[in-house]
Amino acid sequence: MNKIFLSFIFTITTLFVFAQETNNSSVKPGFTTEQFPVFPNCENSESKKLENCFYKEVQDFVYKNFQISENLKQTNYKGEVKVLFEVDAKGVFKVIYVNTANDELSEEAKRVFGQFPQIKPSTYNGRPTYSKYTITIGIPLKSAEQIESEALAAAKILKPVEKPMTELDSIVYKKYNNPEFESHLNIPFSHSYYAQFDGAMNQVGSNNHTASKPYTYAEVSKYYNLKAVTESLQKNVSTWLGRKWWNENLVQIQGEDYWLSLNPIVDLQMGKASDLDASYTYVNTRALNFRGGLGKQINFTTTVFESQGRFAGYFNDYAETLKPSGGNPAIIPGVGIAKRFKTDAYDFPLAEANITYVPSKFFDLQLGYGRNFIGDGYRSLLESDGASPYPYFKINTTFWKIKYTNTYMWLKDVRPEVTAEKTYASKFMANHYLSWNVSNKLNLGFFESVVWTDSNNRGFDVNFVNPIIFYRTVEFNSSSKSGNALLGFTGKYKWNNNVNLYGQFLLDEFSVGEMAAGDKSWKNKFGYQLGAKYFNAFKVKDLLLQLEYNHVRPYVYSHSAVITNYGHNNQSIGHQWGGNFEEFVAIGRYHKGRYYADGKISVGTRGLDFDTAQDSYNYGGNIYKSYDVKRPYDKGVEVGQGNKTSVFIADIQGGYVINPMTNLKLFGSFIYRNFDPTQETATTFKQSTTWFTIGLRTDVFNWYFDY
Repeated sequence: MNKIFLSFIFTITTLFVFAQETNNSSVKPGFTTEQFPVFPNCENSESKKLENCFYKEVQDFVYKNFQISENLKQTNYKGEVKVLFEVDAKGVFKVIYVNTANDELSEEAKRVFGQFPQIKPSTYNGRPTYSKYTITIGIPLKSAEQIESEALAAAKILKPVEKPMTELDSIVYKKYNNPEFESHLNIPFSHSYYAQFDGAMNQVGSNNHTASKPYTYAEVSKYYNLKAVTESLQKNVSTWLGRKWWNENLVQIQGEDYWLSLNPIVDLQMGKASDLDASYTYVNTRALNFRGGLGKQINFTTTVFESQGRFAGYFNDYAETLKPSGGNPAIIPGVGIAKRFKTDAYDFPLAEANITYVPSKFFDLQLGYGRNFIGDGYRSLLESDGASPYPYFKINTTFWKIKYTNTYMWLKDVRPEVTAEKTYASKFMANHYLSWNVSNKLNLGFFESVVWTDSNNRGFDVNFVNPIIFYRTVEFNSSSKSGNALLGFTGKYKWNNNVNLYGQFLLDEFSVGEMAAGDKSWKNKFGYQLGAKYFNAFKVKDLLLQLEYNHVRPYVYSHSAVITNYGHNNQSIGHQWGGNFEEFVAIGRYHKGRYYADGKISVGTRGLDFDTAQDSYNYGGNIYKSYDVKRPYDKGVEVGQGNKTSVFIADIQGGYVINPMTNLKLFGSFIYRNFDPTQETATTFKQSTTWFTIGLRTDVFNWYFDY
């Protein structure tokens, strides 16, 4: 089995890394370098002559030193030994892999290559570098002169009828120079990773727009040299396995106007939670990410995840409250529908993809399956990444001091009430966000979103396709009950290069008369966010401190028709807590080299429903209830009404980045959660949880455990 696996790896590596490989005993380079390695006999050779001399010296050394056992000679053994080897930056020969059907020949090949003398290494741009090659050693052995003579003789006898095709042989491979860091590919959105360049993106006078996420590498590269930082972290290793583990993509190819990379993705976690009957928690994710670029205008990425897991008790309970119609037990927040795995765990597959086309410097068009985020904070009231991925089409328009983002989304309502013939109900969302840099320090943003459903075979309503129309007007003209429109405003003020102040205001519904009356009408559905970031805090380089306050009134994100609420897959598209809460968040993030540490404290008050026979009122926290059904009050509506619940969550994580190219981390985390409702019910009860976890994770999206 191991031999089969190694043979597969050898084949894949050969296909993707080497330009060509000839029959018999010829050597070809893995990639084009400025100069081939130099044997002493080749000192005065240049260009093509140096290349031919290198081939000849390798072949003749093998011919003179390779020993075939008497047993093989007596049986007139014929076969091939393929050797994948490199000449490192010091000119030392190293075998990477040998492929042959005979173990004796494999060991002999390793012995021979261990005897090669140290030579001058290949150079790239004048600097010594490693280079990879493959050789096919034919048995019985032949010298370079014999091979050449036989080839000439064959050429005289076998006159080609027509000119052979050389398209594959003429493909040019370049040294991989990490082109993704200058591409229009989206940078996977992780709060911890984005903190590395957040300060650089928020310098006074910069004309960028930090609220619309994820960023592209091209956006970030204008303000932060992520490529240089990543390359500065590379370890000085020369073996193929060492480079792939510490520094590089598993497979990376660069040619004329294209590049490709392939990487395994893992999330392997093991932990212990105090509120779980099972002996341990775990996540077992295996995934594959493929990404690349075609020219300067097209970039793409796709990732397929296969996962099983069991979490702390409170998180499992919450996932099961989100369960969809059809028998599946849960929806993993931020991931998707989960099947039962064994007796007390979940199987939750996931796929994400994005293709970006940039026709000019003003536009980029994205078609994807994933999540988006609008805001400068840890949370977003307008559009967050806490829900499951969804299909979307995004248009970014950037000019002058403006960035204008239009996003069209296809969402699902998975409740039993709207499921028909085992098919979940479809709903649609369109939003636009205009970001305006008013001055060197001040940025203002204007947001509008509308949600509608497929009633009366309405489908994706063409009225909302217009990227500059006022959605509220269209929604009203279509019918006051046909959609759900929200307005939002954002602001950011750069006090200086170290301190930023930011905020959001969300308006779901608003009555001027009711507001003027001052009687706290339920109709005044709004939320707001206030926050501050302190970069290089207290003059400590790369220390980020952040404070944030979120306040969302009851019934925000909900609607009279539940299907048109601001949700997807039983999760909120806005703040993950839904409505009727206030929250204070304090965050600290620090990184130095490959080490990092993150700490976060959340303190909040939530107004939950009792959902008992004695009290079945809708107090405005659950967005999957109609605000017209069982609303207890029209006046005097306040945050925390209902089953007032205090929430305290402390989350500390630290670790070591194993591979900066893929953001593979070795980490440990500790979560403490205290959940304290005024009244305990069957589904809401006092709970105190401590949860320890260690793991190995490729950090490519945000895991939110603060529910």
